Amino acid sequence: MNQGKVLIIYYSLTGNTKLMAEEIAKITGGDVLQLKPKNSDVKPKGFMKFVWGGRQVKMGSMPELMPYDDNFDQYETIILGTPVWASRYVPVFHTFLSEQKIKNKKIAMFCCQAGGSDGKTFGKMKGMLEGNDFIGEIALQDPQKKGLETAYERIRSWIGDILA
Repeated sequence: MNQGKVLIIYYSLTGNTKLMAEEIAKITGGDVLQLKPKNSDVKPKGFMKFVWGGRQVKMGSMPELMPYDDNFDQYETIILGTPVWASRYVPVFHTFLSEQKIKNKKIAMFCCQAGGSDGKTFGKMKGMLEGNDFIGEIALQDPQKKGLETAYERIRSWIGDILA
């Protein structure tokens, strides 16, 4: 694979996105950056996560993030991973994409969703990342419930296609 140095940036509430990010890191040998909010009203268990998460998305919430290394210059390819809440990326990414002006990178995106579709997730992310080369996107439906091995196979194939 000729992708240059790879960085995988993700947020995960229930573990699906984390598992996919870790698999991508294994395949690419890339570095991993997990985005974490300083405080979160959204708990990983129970139905209320959908209510609180969706409310935050609809309100345009921008939670303060835990400190992270933002030296993105050393990477040629950045892969972004998010859960889908209310048909969009999570508020943590709203904060991140508003704070960081990433330019002239190869960008790939993946998302994990409980049901439905990825909605406006990728389109909204692309809007926040103008000035980059978008090389691929993939949506995965609830990998832990629908079958991790199938999700891993899809990720491996996708990475092989976009970074060939």
